[in-house]
Amino acid sequence: MSESGVEPVNAAQIEHWNGDGGARWLANLDRVQYQLEPLGRRAMDRAGFRPGERVLDIGCGTGNTTFEIAARVGPEGAVTGIDVSLPLLAVARERLEKSGAGNVFFLEADAQTASFPSGGADCVFSRFGVMFFADSVAAFRNLYGALRPDGRLAFVCWRAVAENEWVATPMAAASRHLPPVPPPDPDAPGPFAFANPDRVRNILSEAGFRDVALEPVDLEMGGRSLDEAVATLTGVGPLGNALSQADAALREKVVSSVREALAPFETLEGVRLRSAAWIVTARR
Repeated sequence: MSESGVEPVNAAQIEHWNGDGGARWLANLDRVQYQLEPLGRRAMDRAGFRPGERVLDIGCGTGNTTFEIAARVGPEGAVTGIDVSLPLLAVARERLEKSGAGNVFFLEADAQTASFPSGGADCVFSRFGVMFFADSVAAFRNLYGALRPDGRLAFVCWRAVAENEWVATPMAAASRHLPPVPPPDPDAPGPFAFANPDRVRNILSEAGFRDVALEPVDLEMGGRSLDEAVATLTGVGPLGNALSQADAALREKVVSSVREALAPFETLEGVRLRSAAWIVTARR
């Protein structure tokens, strides 16, 4: 496999994650990890990693999931984290150098087009990293080829925006100040592209997978405090993208409205809003 498998087919996502999108993700990294770790661990449990297994971690970002999977497969196993974002991978590689882990590897590559060793992986895993492909069938067909016979696929992805209070609530508050936008194409690459379970089943079946199953998972998320929740939800995700070019005055209005909307959800444990995800599993 070449050191860099990045191709231009997913150029928009590559530009986003190597530019402003990646920078904002890093600026909010600790808060984002706090939100996503519980769902990621649920998906890891469903993946059923065993000692000695070889795993591909798609959309690994700064490597949090990669290192946790590595602990589950043990020193006799191996995990390769794959991402298109050089800024995120730079953090992952710095962590790897400090850890000295011998079973963790990172690769700058687009999983849709990267040339993986045929049948080299026991499991392909992703925490919210597989909804951004320009051609999802081609991407999963490529990942299918990377799996050994009877190899496993496991990933977690979001259900519909309307089911995800942590997105819908701040977006509704912000919409009072932002220009109206046409409804997005539900099948376009993005965080909610796999909300439709029938679409997910069709993509994976067309790519060759069998025993496709989608398990709904509902957890609460938000932030350890109101300040943290506001900062995270206006810094990354759909609202963060919408505000990325906003001037200071508009941003101040939106942040104030989002704070007001989130305040009723503040508890002694922090801000808690409903999240809705799918844990998807399949086999080669």
